[in-house]
Amino acid sequence: MGDDEAAAFLEEQRVVTCATLGQDGWPHLMPLWYVAREGTIWAWTYAKSQKVRNLERDPRATLQIETGHEYHELRGVMIKAETRIHRDEDVVTRFGAELTARYAGTGVDPDEFVEVARKQAPKRVALEFAEVERATWDHRKLGGRY
Repeated sequence: MGDDEAAAFLEEQRVVTCATLGQDGWPHLMPLWYVAREGTIWAWTYAKSQKVRNLERDPRATLQIETGHEYHELRGVMIKAETRIHRDEDVVTRFGAELTARYAGTGVDPDEFVEVARKQAPKRVALEFAEVERATWDHRKLGGRY
């Protein structure tokens, strides 16, 4: 996928699988809702979650967003990223409202969700995944040649 195709793909998909490294060295994979913001992926989660503990030790994460059922339909984006953990409640609140609006439906104003997000913000963090490297695939372009 080209950059524009990848950006459109990230906008249309809804779940990112986030891989972090556990203390024992094993990958820890968890699904997250996300927002694509100008070349970065943002998500939020509970501050005490295992993925946050892992990212506190090692900020590297690998993200994968994919779709397709049949082999010829498979497409996706894999991003190696450095993670910044945002704990400021105002940042977490604003992002939580933006995330909630994205999943509430097209044209929903994030301001409608600020108070809901504010109540959750004290126990959450916002995760900013800054892209280091990307791989993409779109098997629809293979034309049946594998």
